[in-house]
Amino acid sequence: MARHVLTRDAKVEADKSAAPIPRPLSLANEVYEAIFSQLMALKIAPGARITVDNLSRELGVSQTPIREALGRLEGEGLVNKTHLIGFSAAPQISVRQFANLYELRLLLEPHAAREAVARLTDKNLAALTEAAGVMGRRAKSGDERARYSQFARQDAVFHDMIVQTAGNDLIRDTLAHQHVHFHIFRLMFHSRVTAEALEEHEAIIAAFEARDGQAAEQAMRAHIERSRDRLLPVFE
Repeated sequence: MARHVLTRDAKVEADKSAAPIPRPLSLANEVYEAIFSQLMALKIAPGARITVDNLSRELGVSQTPIREALGRLEGEGLVNKTHLIGFSAAPQISVRQFANLYELRLLLEPHAAREAVARLTDKNLAALTEAAGVMGRRAKSGDERARYSQFARQDAVFHDMIVQTAGNDLIRDTLAHQHVHFHIFRLMFHSRVTAEALEEHEAIIAAFEARDGQAAEQAMRAHIERSRDRLLPVFE
């Protein structure tokens, strides 16, 4: 009996034909961003149950991208998954957790800003400037929830880029593990948060442009302290 031997190219084509057709990445990202925006804007309240069926109907997509998005959000600390119960929004941080997060930030981030100045290149200064002011240029367009959630993400990117430039991976990993910015922005859905933070970002960038490490440290400390003071009334 003759055996049919596939050539290497034929096997590759056969494997391709048997592979599942992937969904467009844009759909997965759009579903993720939609749920992320609802969490940031408190449309999904802290601690609230998240029903996959309801989100599927609301967003007009199948359950698969919903579950993928919720898994990604679980990795970012915004969603919890409980065995036999399902998904829920992460609870709001307590005043003690809030104080601990800001104590950690004040210990690490001003120092990182100072160290970043010594390692700045024109390329990463340009990237930091873009990250610091991106929402200022877009503030008058789009849905308010989307703007707020986008600024929350952009703020996280901006601060992470500073620590990355400083060159201390341990500090970077420590702050990333706490999901600091997402938890903080979820405390208050208000345009004041973005407007005032942008002004403080500008002061940090001005210090970077001047290559002034001490000024960068001071600007970062002031930014974190003012952020803390803006949000502390939430707990009163």
